[in-house]
Parts: sequence; structure tokens; C-alpha cells
Amino acid sequence: MTTAVIVGAGPNGIAAGLHLARNGVDVQILEAEDTIGGGARSAELTEPGVIHDVCSAFHPMGVGSPFWKDVDLTSYGLTWRWPELDCAHPIDDGPTALLHRSIDETAAGLGVDGSRWKAVFGDLARNFDDLGADLLRPIVNVPSHPLKLAAFGPRALLPATVLARAFRTPTARALYGGIAVHVYTRLNRPLTASLGLMIGASGHQYGWPVAEGGSGAISNAAARALIEAGGSIETGVPVTSRSQIPDADIVLLDLAPAQAVSLYGDLMPTRIRKSYERYRMGSAAFKIDFAIRGDIPWTDPDCARAGTVHLGGTFDEMVETEGLRASGVMAERPFVLLGQQYKADPTRSNGDINPIYAYAHVPFGYDGDATEAIIAQIERFAPGFRDTVISTSSSSVSALHDHNRNYIGGDIIGGSNSGLQMLLRPRAAIDPYFTGVDGVYLCSQSTPPGAGIHGLCGYNAAESALRRLRKS
Repeated sequence: MTTAVIVGAGPNGIAAGLHLARNGVDVQILEAEDTIGGGARSAELTEPGVIHDVCSAFHPMGVGSPFWKDVDLTSYGLTWRWPELDCAHPIDDGPTALLHRSIDETAAGLGVDGSRWKAVFGDLARNFDDLGADLLRPIVNVPSHPLKLAAFGPRALLPATVLARAFRTPTARALYGGIAVHVYTRLNRPLTASLGLMIGASGHQYGWPVAEGGSGAISNAAARALIEAGGSIETGVPVTSRSQIPDADIVLLDLAPAQAVSLYGDLMPTRIRKSYERYRMGSAAFKIDFAIRGDIPWTDPDCARAGTVHLGGTFDEMVETEGLRASGVMAERPFVLLGQQYKADPTRSNGDINPIYAYAHVPFGYDGDATEAIIAQIERFAPGFRDTVISTSSSSVSALHDHNRNYIGGDIIGGSNSGLQMLLRPRAAIDPYFTGVDGVYLCSQSTPPGAGIHGLCGYNAAESALRRLRKS
């Protein structure tokens, strides 16, 4: 029987193992931590009975993932919950921008920009599943839907600053900017429009749901599917040396490229090892979890309806702060993503004590404390927020790395999205998952299609391994 060992039980590691197990491979996953999940974990970080997401929180790409839909994670105990409103983006001198799952409702709130919003996102949302079939895999492939991909391409290649010119009002520009800024790089660079387009389109197709009970429920459901298929997971087993990996026909690494080099660099072809060593990290975060009594006292009550609130000000302000961050400068008013997951999933609260999730975009390797900057951004749009806070749990850049060794320098999305690395990660190759070492593959979010709890990096890497096995 073909055997496989997978290092790392994040969503991609579990997805890789599940796909292999469903194809008759004997799978063993080794996880360094005592709990599975990688970026999809939940825990009582502040008060007893108050559940926080440790990293990933909102999952338009998760509920829309073709692999998870095929597995049907809901049959393994996962329940998706949607907030009344997906996202709110307040600005100082203007109405709050509101993102609904319905593109018509979103457009209706954008006034003169409503028709423009539908022109930018309408066809992408309608065709998201077909586009995803081509975009959620390595860029070097024969497209299944070339005409739809051709319609997406010209918009995707633009800098976000150029695409934003499609909108006339500060409200619509801010709403688009808050989505685009998830690319985590300077917004005036080519290709930076693409991720905002995909996140916006997936949201209009599937919404921005949370997992009932916390993001760890996604990992737990996937693990149950894996075990049912015959696979196994061992926790509390750190792998720091190749000698700790049992002999197997296939080895998959749910690790950053630097971690892969530390294990197999001496066996890699020189060109591949050097490409892994050149791979750029850079998308760092500073996270705070709050336990608050009651709700946040938003100036605009619509913000209280939203699962996600983007706190970045105007589009121009976000362009400036992301530029500073990319230059290694901590902005006074950084972009902050705030989560009110309990709005969709009240099971995370304990009575009137509710969990709030917030992280700021900070420079790579930032060694300062962004706590006050994050709280100030919340207070900017919700004066009196401080008075609701009962307790906090902060995760600095170094703490994030200590928690998950893949979060090098506080990078939570597996690598910088600047330049061609956004398309060709972790290296330019027809098969970007193959490490050049016989039987060894990279399956982390540093491979296509990148960050998100969709499991597709793992699925694609496992499919690469199966293809090579069939040819051998």
C-alpha cells in the first residue's frame, strides 16, 4: 500500500491527507501543536466560555471551496453561520459603506456608484465557480473557461489604485479599498486589483460566513473526514529534522519554504533550493482579542450589524498606510480588520460577554506594540469602546511566530504578494508543489492558490503527488 506522511495539520495538510486517503493511500499527519488546525483554530483566549478565532475568521473562500463542497464538511459536523451584513467600512466624513451578500443590496447603498459596482463585480460573482476552477490552481494550466478568464484578466492585472477610479464616491472607493487591502502590499502595483476582485466576487456569491463554534470547527470536521477515510493525525509531534519523518512513499510539507529548506535543502536541486531561499515573506499582523460587555458603541449603528468591520478610513488613506507598512514604517492609523463573529454565531459568547477580534497590518518583523494604535482606530469610529473591554489577549509579531512557526516575521498569509510572487509562488514552475526531492511536496499556503481556509493548496499538492505516482 502507498504510504504518505504529512508534516502539519493545518487545513491544507488535512486536505492533502484527505485527498490521498480517498485515493487509497495510507496517511499519517504529524502536528507539532497539541491541537490541530494551523490558522483555523479557536480557543478561550480571554474569558471562560468566550470563544475566539486564533487566526482565520471569515470564510468566503471556505464555503465556496470546490474541495470542501465535494467532501461536504457539513456532514462531518460543520455549520456555517452568516451575519446580517457581511462588512461595514466607516469613514470620517461620509456614509458608512455596507457590503451585503446581495450585489443588488450593496449597489443600492452606493448611490451613483451602484451601477459601477455591479459592472465591476457582477459577472465575476455570477461566474465565480467557473473562474475559481481556473484561478484556484497553478497559473500555468490550460483554462477550462477561457472566455470568462479573459474577461477577468484585464481588471485583475490593474493596480488597485487604478481600478478604484471606476468609483466616483469616497464611500464606494473605501469599500473596494478595504477588500483590496487584503492583498497586503502597496496598492499602486500591477495585479493588486486581483485579490480584491476575487474576495468581493466570492462574497457576493457565498457571503462571508463564520464557522459555528469557531474556525477550529472547520479543521475538526475535515479531520473527522480524514479519519473516516482511514487517515490518522498525531499531535504534539514537532518535526525539526528529516530523521523525525517516518519512511513513506510521499511526504507533504504544510510548511513555509524556509522550513522546507531546513528539512530537505541539502537534497534539493540547487535552483529550487535557491528559489525557496529567495522567497519573500512580508505580510505581518498584530492581533488583539477583546472580551467586551455588551456591544461596541459604534457611531453608525449599521456597523453593529456587520460580521466584519474594516477600519482604514478613505481609500487614499489606505494607500498611504499600506505604502508605509511595506516600507517598514508603522503607520499611526494602520488598517485594522475587526471581527464581530458573535453576531452570526452567538454560541461564542458567554452571557453578555462577547468576543471581538482585531488585527492591524504592521511592518514585517515589527517588534513594537500596536495595541494602542488598534484601540485608537476602533475608538475613532466607536467612542467609548475602551469602557466596554473586560480583558484582552494580544499576539505580537513574535508571539504569532511562536504560536505557528510558519508565521515568519508575523506573516499570516504565507508570503509577500508583491510582484510576480503573487502569481508564481513559491517558484516559477509547471508543478510548484514539487520540491525537486523525489516524493516530497510543499502543500502550504505558500503554494497556489495562496492564503484562505479553502484546502486547495493541500488538494493540489496531493493531486500532484498522485499524478507522479501514476506515471512511475
